[in-house]
Amino acid sequence: MDRKSLIFLLAGLASLSLQAQDHEADSLRHAFGRQHVRSSRGTATPYADTLDTGNPEVKVLLFSNGTYRYVKDPKAVADEKIFTENWDTRSVNPYHDNDPLPDRFTLWIVDTLDSYCCPNQTAPSSKFGYRHGRRHQGIDLPYPTGTPVYAAFDGKVRVSDYVGGYGNLVVIRHANGLETFYGHMSRRDVQPGDWVNAGDVIGLGGSTGRSTGPHLHFETRYKGYAFDPAWLIDFQTGTLRHRLLRLRSWYFNPNSRYVQTIDDEDEIFRTDEEDRLLAEEQARKEAAARAAAERAAIKYHTVRSGDTLSGIAKKYHTTVGALCRLNGIKQTTTLQIGRRLRVR
Repeated sequence: MDRKSLIFLLAGLASLSLQAQDHEADSLRHAFGRQHVRSSRGTATPYADTLDTGNPEVKVLLFSNGTYRYVKDPKAVADEKIFTENWDTRSVNPYHDNDPLPDRFTLWIVDTLDSYCCPNQTAPSSKFGYRHGRRHQGIDLPYPTGTPVYAAFDGKVRVSDYVGGYGNLVVIRHANGLETFYGHMSRRDVQPGDWVNAGDVIGLGGSTGRSTGPHLHFETRYKGYAFDPAWLIDFQTGTLRHRLLRLRSWYFNPNSRYVQTIDDEDEIFRTDEEDRLLAEEQARKEAAARAAAERAAIKYHTVRSGDTLSGIAKKYHTTVGALCRLNGIKQTTTLQIGRRLRVR
């Protein structure tokens, strides 16, 4: 196949991939989103050419070994709204007056045009949450000084500076609005505004800032809200847990850490309709439980000879007024022997 034919073929495939909106494509969305993604340091094979497609934001890289892959064109993507609004090259959190996050929403982390690189495949030395009475907004990964630090996803560098306790810090914003933080580095190799791809070296590991030894402080934030990176990455295996991430508002609680359960995957990928039906069923169960509890709490007293309202109230630790309200009577009502009075 000649070069011109290959260009038309790849452009056609890209158009089909990006524009398909039919029911079948939608039904495959969750199946694709469930896929785990293995970490990649990128390809060592140099690319020989770049081809246009029918989409101005998508290019085709032709490698010297005859392979190819689709990539996003940084020139088109880097000027999108996500990379201009709340953009501050000095502030750690530029979202000062942001609206609260919804209870549940989804983010595409990696699609067919993106790649992923695990910051470091190792057991974290310190987890997300409170530590020594202070909020620990990310996780710490063992990282020897001088070891290359890699960008986890494609994105645009927002911050590259020495920032207080972070030491040498790089913050990268990604096209889905997610931001990743890389702190305590001994050296920074990127500048604000640089476009980086997953697996690109952005600096070297170190122990700058408030640090007790060489390690990489890694954070994941969405619109300024930090959540446990373990919801996103399995650091033990180095894999991205899912291409599509379902986030809940309680993930952003500093006490909330990732906990895998048997139903974890099903919970993450439930549809909105399934969630609505489950919520309605849960509401029905709770209402039935409350009604049963109320029925169980009801107690009656059968009037005997000599009973008075004050005497009955004292026996059941209540008041005459409460007895009258429960039974629709007055304090002057004559009690008939054998009548059942509700006392609770």
